[in-house]
Amino acid sequence: MVDRSYRVYVVQGQVERDWSDCQAALDGVPARVTTLPFVADPDVLIARARDADALVDVFSPITRGVMSALEGLKTVVRTGVGYDVIDVPAATELGVIVVNIPDLWVREVANHALALLLAWNRKILTLDRQVRTGVWAGGVPGGAGSLHGETVGIVGLGNIGSAFARRVAALETTVIACDPYVDDRHLAERSDYVSVHTLLNAETRHLIGEKFFARMKPTALLINTSRGPVVDERALIRALQERRLAGAALDVWEDEPIARDNPLLAMDNVVATPHAAYFSTAAVAAIPRRCGEEIARVLTGQRPLNVVNPEVYASGAVRRAR
Repeated sequence: MVDRSYRVYVVQGQVERDWSDCQAALDGVPARVTTLPFVADPDVLIARARDADALVDVFSPITRGVMSALEGLKTVVRTGVGYDVIDVPAATELGVIVVNIPDLWVREVANHALALLLAWNRKILTLDRQVRTGVWAGGVPGGAGSLHGETVGIVGLGNIGSAFARRVAALETTVIACDPYVDDRHLAERSDYVSVHTLLNAETRHLIGEKFFARMKPTALLINTSRGPVVDERALIRALQERRLAGAALDVWEDEPIARDNPLLAMDNVVATPHAAYFSTAAVAAIPRRCGEEIARVLTGQRPLNVVNPEVYASGAVRRAR
């Protein structure tokens, strides 16, 4: 019997997971799910997924060349909020529907950003190391802010930025915000803490750079749980080395995984985590099903819940979907 199922390929990240729930969500379509390990080379991806009707992507680059070569490709589903690894303009031109899952990690990332702020403010890592080595001091080395009455600036007030704002406001701070496309001068000058929550695109790459750091208080902390390249890492390193900035708490980096000789890792005033802000057991477990449901909508002629490029639904637009 000829297999007339649609072909769905899951291109995994560095950590491989169970995608059986994705298959279960597509059984009624029907569609057959094949999981691939992380693929960095677009040519390899083309060779492995030549007959794809749909791709689920974690971090692999989905370029114009990939989408052009996969002639039956109808949709690409990004497993999280950001979609900077996908060439969205090319997808729109080719009629490929790009979908993301923007609501899955909101609480996790907001909580992680708050945890980074508190860990730095209360010098948790330093205190932990002291206790483990037998040092018992009553104070906090280097001092600590009270948080009460201090100002927290948020760059990017989307779902995650708004969730972070609600959390940090509960600490009786003054919360101010700016959109990436609005003048950030006053936010940088007023904030005791700046937390970055914007998507990465051409306009936001290195949005937080030399000019921004020059305006920040020398006592301020930068927190980034968005995308590494939103922050100009070299400018950040200079600002910290020259003591124009008190510290940084970073979950994302310009190059991942971060090189072991990156100067930021040698600084005591930097709190570092490995792009793990999104993670909770419950959120991760929901990814395969949510991705499968969105693909099922595309393949059965329905509109997905979260379309990144709605232009593909415009009257007269080319669309590869069934």
